[in-house]
Parts: sequence; structure tokens; C-alpha cells
Amino acid sequence: MAHHEAVLRGYGLTMTQYTVLLVLVREGGLSGAQLARSCGVTQQSMSSVLTNMETKGLIGRETSPVHAKVQIATLTDEGQALVDRAYQEVIILERALTDAFTPSEHASLCELLERATTVLVQQTRHATAPRTN
Repeated sequence: MAHHEAVLRGYGLTMTQYTVLLVLVREGGLSGAQLARSCGVTQQSMSSVLTNMETKGLIGRETSPVHAKVQIATLTDEGQALVDRAYQEVIILERALTDAFTPSEHASLCELLERATTVLVQQTRHATAPRTN
């Protein structure tokens, strides 16, 4: 994470902003709530992240055709170019990590990380859910 964050700082990005860009590349336009779930952050945090990214010209937001109160975030050409450049540098570390394991070890590691991520996402949802008395 520290390596990724150092690389991303060079591009003026936080890890969350980079993740938003990657999710938008993969999924296309999404609401703030959808992006928050994908990135494992609260909707309030994502709102701040998206405002900052829009100010930088990395994303655009338009009113959803389905719900007037929902804003859909999409990548701008500038956001696409930035994520492409940053990805080229970040992938170097990811390739080095992949090469450090046999294919079987790599598959096991990915499975374990996926399981850990699922637990973390569930716990984040639980911790941020409204509490009832």
C-alpha cells in the first residue's frame, strides 16, 4: 500500500481516488453510493472524494435519468488519461508480486485476499449502518 500511495501521490491521487477511477473504467457511470460500496468507504467520504475529483476535472457528474436526486459520475478524458498513466507505474509492483509466487501460491493468495476483503466490506457496512435503540 505504501508503494502504491507513493506512486499515486506523484499523480496527485489518493488511493481512494485511484480506486474510483479504476471502478469507473471497469463499470462506467455510477452513483456516489455505488462507488462508496465499491471502494469500501462511507457515502459521506465518497461525496467529498467525488467533489475533489470533479474540481480536478477527472470526473463529470450528471443527474441520473432514473432518479433526479442521484448524480452519476463518469470519467472525463483527463481522468482516463491520468488513470492510464498511473496504472502503468502501479502495475510494475503488481507484476513483481505476482512473479514472487508460483501460480498455485498466487491463486491461493488471491483467494485469501478476496475472503479478507469480503469480511472487511461486511464489517464496514455493519459499522456504518444506522444504529437502532
